[in-house]
Amino acid sequence: MSRIRVLVVDDHTLFRSGVIALLARQADVEVVGEASDGLEGVKRAKQLAPDIVLMDLNMPGIAGKEALKLLVEEVPDAKVLMLTVSEDAQDLIDCLRAGAAGYLLKNTDIDALVDALRRTHEGDSIVSPAMTSKLVRGIRAPANDPVATALTQLSPREREVLQQVARGASNKEIARKLELAESTVKIHMQHILRKLNLQSRVQAAVFSVEHGLVDS
Repeated sequence: MSRIRVLVVDDHTLFRSGVIALLARQADVEVVGEASDGLEGVKRAKQLAPDIVLMDLNMPGIAGKEALKLLVEEVPDAKVLMLTVSEDAQDLIDCLRAGAAGYLLKNTDIDALVDALRRTHEGDSIVSPAMTSKLVRGIRAPANDPVATALTQLSPREREVLQQVARGASNKEIARKLELAESTVKIHMQHILRKLNLQSRVQAAVFSVEHGLVDS
């Protein structure tokens, strides 16, 4: 029986080891290697020629998106299946446009993951059910409606942060309200400003009120 040869790329050692251990129980799957960052993943893919690269999105050094582009160019026979915690619609769309064969969330159970590997190997494109509606909204957003397009790119958590900003909350207050680390709130703010093409918290607050994300 032909086995699906998989390379696992993730910077979290425990998660990576857990996935490898679970996949090792599958008769039709062979984990041929592992890597802890995008650059190492590309190098290992060149050496091992896997059928599928199962890769995280957010990693130190060369992150998943950059590694994905390199893999598509330099190891074109390998299919890349993203496995990430990011529920960001723009991350999903960017990865699919860059050539990813699929996009799974890390809360996917092992049976669904194995099924996704098999279907990817057969040529299917896989997207986690929780992300499907975001993909549809991103595609359907009218090209002449930049506001709709921008709002589609915001994750539910980013919308919550933006609403708190509009109410005048500081990062520390937002962190306490949403039970997040303050550093996480700062990262969300950076993403919000980038996605909405804004320069400051004040602009973000005004945008939020003007477009109905929070009462004025």
